[in-house]
Amino acid sequence: MPSHTTDWWRHAAIYQVYPRSFADANGDGIGDLAGVRDRLDYLADLGVQAIWFSPWYLSPMADAGYDVTDFRRVDPRFGTLSDADALIHEAHERNIRIIIDVIPNHVSHEHEWFLKALAAEPGSPERDLFWFRDGRGMSGELPPNEWQSVFGGPAWTRIPDGQWYLHLFAPEQPDLNWRDPRVHAEYEEILRFWFDRGVDGIRVDSAAMCSKDPHLPDFDHTTLPDPHPYVDLDVNHDIYRGWRAVADSYPEPRALIGEVWLADPARFARYLRADELHAAFNFDFLGCAWEAAALRTVIDETLTVHATVGAPSTWVLSNHDVTRHVTRYGRPDTSTAAGIRQYNPVVDEALGRRRARAAALLTLSLPGAVYIYQGEELGLPDVEDIPADRRDDPIYHRTQGQDPGRDGCRIPLPWSGTESPYGFSLDETARPWLPQPAAWAELSVAAQNSDPGSVLNLYRSALALRAAHPDLGDGPIHWLPAPDGVLAFRRGTGFTCIVNLSDASVKLPADHAVLLASQPLDTDNLPPDTSIWLRPIPE
Repeated sequence: MPSHTTDWWRHAAIYQVYPRSFADANGDGIGDLAGVRDRLDYLADLGVQAIWFSPWYLSPMADAGYDVTDFRRVDPRFGTLSDADALIHEAHERNIRIIIDVIPNHVSHEHEWFLKALAAEPGSPERDLFWFRDGRGMSGELPPNEWQSVFGGPAWTRIPDGQWYLHLFAPEQPDLNWRDPRVHAEYEEILRFWFDRGVDGIRVDSAAMCSKDPHLPDFDHTTLPDPHPYVDLDVNHDIYRGWRAVADSYPEPRALIGEVWLADPARFARYLRADELHAAFNFDFLGCAWEAAALRTVIDETLTVHATVGAPSTWVLSNHDVTRHVTRYGRPDTSTAAGIRQYNPVVDEALGRRRARAAALLTLSLPGAVYIYQGEELGLPDVEDIPADRRDDPIYHRTQGQDPGRDGCRIPLPWSGTESPYGFSLDETARPWLPQPAAWAELSVAAQNSDPGSVLNLYRSALALRAAHPDLGDGPIHWLPAPDGVLAFRRGTGFTCIVNLSDASVKLPADHAVLLASQPLDTDNLPPDTSIWLRPIPE
């Protein structure tokens, strides 16, 4: 078990591995756990303290593993349960903790419970585990209500006996009925199964969507109703109090980290009370435009909200569901306000990468924990020209391509070499499950290793400084006076961060020495779209 502190989740640098796209050890074009084990030294050298894995469970992969058939089995595409055990052990040997994904809202349509429900009669205990309902209309030909799937299209699918079942995501992902105590008991046992194997934390997928109003009322989909019939119902908190009791029952308590998308900060904070989740992802920061005033507001509001419940802030720039921030920061609209994903051919990738480098130093210097999405440390952009016949995401297919989907941020990583698969697969003839761009040769790990100015080496230096500096990680922040378009703050007495988001260089303080800069300086000036870490020079 890693050493350090039992509240590691308050300050850790946590790396997200999307298993299908990290490293392929068996040459089938799909990443696997053996590939991750081969690259653990890379992650240790990068300087992260924990790894969060997107799902590795048995699944038909209708939604890239978020449709789980069995939470206690590893999908053969990724390996075996023994591979997972070995990975957990080998990560712990390197003082790296392991976080896994658990999906409470739904399971796969191939899950044992759902297969039994399909075979059972309407009104049976088997069907009570899900949301089966009769349809509307003369012969039940219309769905029970007009709810829409997050992935596009209706949220209901009809089965041969005439009933309909609810799926807020894909039809292959039937929603569970958390009003049934059997669901509570099953998931608490799933947590124990993995905690007993050494897993240090759980990332809770779509944490605010588990419970539904049993009356299934319709609502205006163009607004956010209050209360919402399936987002942020109060009974959700009973679920996570039960999970917290399980997590706290271990000698070193396990961490619970929620994916909580809520607009109301006060409602968001309720999930982080002392007897519920330990932390939750900061989507306001992820979606914030590259503007000093907007970022300052988000940072202040984040710190204020988390302080009300004594929870640590989290900071994240990209993940497996959104456009990578190198691409986002290179667009005219640098926020996600125009949509989490969009078709937009106007991208200045060089500008986006420059801003992404600056954003990395900003993020790594803020109070709390930071999450790094795989490939972020390489400065990877989104891939937006994937052929239609190679796209995998159900969002793309269910919206008939109107939404580009999430494949662009899930492209397999480039490790080495001058052509695909760029070392992602040990078999150089393997065809990666998603196509890699020709331009990625210069972004590979091998290409960046020997370049002191590469994005990879910037992350390595920043993470090493962050881990060693006593004023970084969790703790207070003190804002400093700064010109318009510039953020400046102090952490403790020995660390200052300045971020220039303006279009002009700004003068640096003369009584400070440089620890690290995201770009070369303009003599004693900080250029636009550049961040710098400073330490005071003793008198």
